[in-house]
Amino acid sequence: MAPANAHKEIPGNPSTAKSSHLKLNDRSNVKPLKVLSEDDWKFWIDNGYIVIKNAVPKEQAERTARFLWEFEEKDPGNPETWYAPPRAEIQMKELTNTGMVEVYNHQYLWDNRQTQRVYDAFCDVWGTDKLWVTIDRANLNFPMRPGFEYKGFIHWDYDPETRPQNVQGVLALADQTDENMGGFQCIPELYRNYDTWKLAQPADRDHFKPDVNGLELVKVKMEAGDLLIFNSLEPHGIRPNRSGDKVRIAQYIAMMPAQEDNETLRQWRIASWRDRIAPEGYAFPGDPRKWEQTKYHAAELSPLGKKLLGLDSW
Repeated sequence: MAPANAHKEIPGNPSTAKSSHLKLNDRSNVKPLKVLSEDDWKFWIDNGYIVIKNAVPKEQAERTARFLWEFEEKDPGNPETWYAPPRAEIQMKELTNTGMVEVYNHQYLWDNRQTQRVYDAFCDVWGTDKLWVTIDRANLNFPMRPGFEYKGFIHWDYDPETRPQNVQGVLALADQTDENMGGFQCIPELYRNYDTWKLAQPADRDHFKPDVNGLELVKVKMEAGDLLIFNSLEPHGIRPNRSGDKVRIAQYIAMMPAQEDNETLRQWRIASWRDRIAPEGYAFPGDPRKWEQTKYHAAELSPLGKKLLGLDSW
């Protein structure tokens, strides 16, 4: 199956594999941690997520945010420009009105991906330096108003029964310290107790959308430049933005062990960067204007960036 549409029926990002043949770091290789403290590590293991402070410089995050406003043809100072109809229909209906920005390979997105501290944090959770970065998009999540509503939702991108060895990540491009302004939410309680919880669930339950009744949702607060990494076994989602005037702005970034023996996937990734091609999947409609192809050049990659893409070998 071609990597570009390998995830047609599930939410997960098809620019990397669904699961790694390597297991997430269990510290058995005694490699020293590069970014996480021992307290961070314990929190990560117990809760299934961790926030890396100042993963990219705040100015770099704010520059990316300004670009997203321009790409979306919206004025941050004029809310009347925020609520234009979506340009492309998204198959994953839970994402309707949640503000996904269909840009994947712009220079600023790659600058964030190839930032050393971002890479080092993913090295810590994987226990290996040989990583590939996901080719993913960004998010401008606007306050709800009549006619522009969406439900907060919780889901998995990969069926937890398959025990995926994978992580996902969100880079904050603006402060998200107000719990009312939307942003990432998750259920560490279910992450910890999944094997017990599932015993009480019906046999025909949806393996991507859990029944969350009675479970505590955690709203994760972040500041511009902070990176959140979460285990793919963590049930998660976007919460409603009820702030009235604040916009949640973020970029999705994750890394997983490089699959340099998967030449088909490697070549797709290189073409995606070179030709500014979006992943084709259940949740990725792409930009019908084709601005990435017509307005922007291929991003310049650092030596680290070339390895994170798969252009150069580790």
